[in-house]
Amino acid sequence: MTNPDFQKQLTQPTMPTASFTKNKKEEKLPEKIGPYKIECLLDKGGMSILYLGLHPFNQDPLTIKVLSNEYLSNAEMVSRFLKEAEIIALNDHPNIVKLYSQGKWEGGLYIGMEFIQGISLRQYLLRNLISLKHALDLTLQIALGLCHFHTHNIIHRDLKPENIIVTDSGGIKVIDFGIAQLLSDVKDPETHEKRLIGTPVYMSPEQKENPALASYPSDIYSLGIIMYELVLGKLSHGQIHISIMPRGLQKILTKALQPNPKDRYQDIVDFIADVSDYLHSPAMAKENKELDPLSDLSDSLRHAHQSLEPSKLPFWPDLTVGFTSYKSLGATNLYYDFLDLPEKAHGIIIGQPIIKGAAGVLNISVLRGMARALCRFTMSPQELTTVLNTLIIDDPMHPEFAFSYLVLNPKENQLRYISCGCGNLWLLAQDSASVKKIDSNHNTIGQDRSTEFKETVHPWNKGDSLFYYSCMGSTPELSGIELFTDDEVQSFVNSPLKQSPQKQVDVVARKAKIALTRHPNENSLVIFSILR
Repeated sequence: MTNPDFQKQLTQPTMPTASFTKNKKEEKLPEKIGPYKIECLLDKGGMSILYLGLHPFNQDPLTIKVLSNEYLSNAEMVSRFLKEAEIIALNDHPNIVKLYSQGKWEGGLYIGMEFIQGISLRQYLLRNLISLKHALDLTLQIALGLCHFHTHNIIHRDLKPENIIVTDSGGIKVIDFGIAQLLSDVKDPETHEKRLIGTPVYMSPEQKENPALASYPSDIYSLGIIMYELVLGKLSHGQIHISIMPRGLQKILTKALQPNPKDRYQDIVDFIADVSDYLHSPAMAKENKELDPLSDLSDSLRHAHQSLEPSKLPFWPDLTVGFTSYKSLGATNLYYDFLDLPEKAHGIIIGQPIIKGAAGVLNISVLRGMARALCRFTMSPQELTTVLNTLIIDDPMHPEFAFSYLVLNPKENQLRYISCGCGNLWLLAQDSASVKKIDSNHNTIGQDRSTEFKETVHPWNKGDSLFYYSCMGSTPELSGIELFTDDEVQSFVNSPLKQSPQKQVDVVARKAKIALTRHPNENSLVIFSILR
């Protein structure tokens, strides 16, 4: 159906790629771009560089996009960069990345945009089972963003999974408007130079023939390919077979993917209406059960996992608690719990099964039930972990967990802590200038019945701060991954008076999540800070 050589063509032929790829040097991280302090490099693309910046007043994160030095003298690249900022500025929609500022700096031009934590739709598609209902939900979110574009006379022209972000909360954000075009700027198709602009697999036939022919139906064609891939559950690589789609979708896809744009949907609103009607039809429910039992089960397990998590932070008098957790959009399982213990003590349990997927959710349920029962009978993490280890080894499922348990006892001015391949705890005493690491590390529980567990007991007084950080991977080899050095963690903890525990946690979590984007594996993250 497609020409393999055509798919390999460059989509931005005016870019002098050779000079960039062969002569690029490691650039020093700028301290500031415009008013924004630069934290780190996020990504380096063909014509631009992305940095993480912090707002000077509220310290909120932003993505700072700058035009690479190689293209500052290229009039077309400068024009395209400025046009991108103009187009983003016209849009204010929950499914479209937001613009905060744009301007000049000593290094050239920049755009300050919303920082989005998530992964591309391409990565999401490769990593996850997607039910038919979820595929249509994602399609509709993209379509609503596209509707907003078209309402403002904007053609995206490069809609593809790489330019769509699935956020941590499961929402959709459309990004990258480098070749988007205001309809009023379209030149005469007869006189316009025919240069390929876009991504061939997702481009409509008329856009392949001449970019100036791109119109609203061209974007709808691209969205049709994306919906096909979401329902298919994998990338199509340009091979479209509508006959394998659910019956109720075949008519919609056929119309969206008509070779002649005049035969296609002319208005994205009509496409949205047809997809919505099918989504809420009895036919969809029937076809979903017939075609998608595994992915439907995946959605159910995800909801079951969420029901095991605490709905809110605990209220503990005389303590200020900051907490955050993060799971990659893959099937990483994570368990955490806040416990009210006898004698007005408090407990925090963190656990993650070594196995992932459906079995991991079941294992979490087992761990949660056992731990909650045992904590009523003992205030000792050592005793609880020892008994828990025996019970888990005797369990028919033979689960294995990374596990940590912290008991805070204000009455005795004491903390008790144990970690089994699951993070580290630091303490900053009120009368001390240095941070102390509370060591209590063991192998994961569920491995060996003869393991001797030993807890660490430490004074814990008013004014003391605690900081816990754990990053766990989806395999035993990746559990306990260290994103920060001990010195870096000490620098986070050593300024508790300058920010609240929650603000401290948010700052560290932001740095950790950025570091995790460089790891291709599924990871989970738990950070908490407690000020007494």
